[in-house]
Amino acid sequence: MLFTKQGLPSSAPPVKNFANMNPIPLLDELSRRPLCCDGAMGTQLFARGLASGACGMLWNLDRPGDVGGIHLAYRNAGCDLITTNSFGGSRFALQLHGLADRVAELNRAAARVARAAAGDKGWVLGDVGPFGDFLEPVGDTTADELREAFSVQIAALLEGGADAILVETMSDPAEAIVGVEAAKACAATVPVIVTYAFQKTAPGEFRTMMGTSAAEAVRCATGAGAEIVGANCGTALSLDDYVDLAGQLVAAAGNATVIVQPNAGSPRTENGKTIYDATPEEMAVTAKRLLAAGVRIIGGCCGTAPNHLAAMSRAVKAT
Repeated sequence: MLFTKQGLPSSAPPVKNFANMNPIPLLDELSRRPLCCDGAMGTQLFARGLASGACGMLWNLDRPGDVGGIHLAYRNAGCDLITTNSFGGSRFALQLHGLADRVAELNRAAARVARAAAGDKGWVLGDVGPFGDFLEPVGDTTADELREAFSVQIAALLEGGADAILVETMSDPAEAIVGVEAAKACAATVPVIVTYAFQKTAPGEFRTMMGTSAAEAVRCATGAGAEIVGANCGTALSLDDYVDLAGQLVAAAGNATVIVQPNAGSPRTENGKTIYDATPEEMAVTAKRLLAAGVRIIGGCCGTAPNHLAAMSRAVKAT
């Protein structure tokens, strides 16, 4: 597929025709079968030359072929869900790069590039990451200020063609709740996914950085209106830990769908570089175990690549 500088395929229709391009609602499809989400974006951008500390979201406009190529690699690996390159897309995160006035432009472009790669058979998840600070009373940012910032980002992602909103890598349930509220205010019928980052604090116990248990984190997200909830990433979690965590998430989720996106095992440092050792085969086995635990969406996070997701996708589709 050819990409123009604007991030659209060369034969793309006007922007308004991109919205909700997949005619099958995501939740309807999930009621029929488990789905495979994609894997890490950051490491793939670095592999293509993104400098450390640079803003990867600028590539949605300046190098859409590279971003689109990553999306297509995951799509060709069998991933049903393609996540936009917009993790740091709020004005709070973009202002660190002097780009706070380009929130709508960069997020809209992120969704367009992902939409072009996903086509009408895949679903695009509009990615909203942490804003990078703490809400009051710990920090200085109010919930209203954050809600406004998330709303601008989410509206642009939806305009660009996102089928659902992914509020990911959350540590503070209060921030997750604001993200869900902002998404529902922008488009009440669009599914909202919330995923948290967990660490193991004791045998069989997982908490976010803010000390929130897995069960309470799930309850906060679903109570705010999230239809899909789960975990992505984690601090020093083994693949076995992700399976144990999945069981707790499913037990707390009630009628909500559970998503788990593990790292490629627990990382280690070698010559100053972070290494993830899990093989595609090991990730495929983990995918089967997650499905057996009741997870309905399987994906990858740090250290995962298209070859990992290809093996995981085969495992999901064989279920």
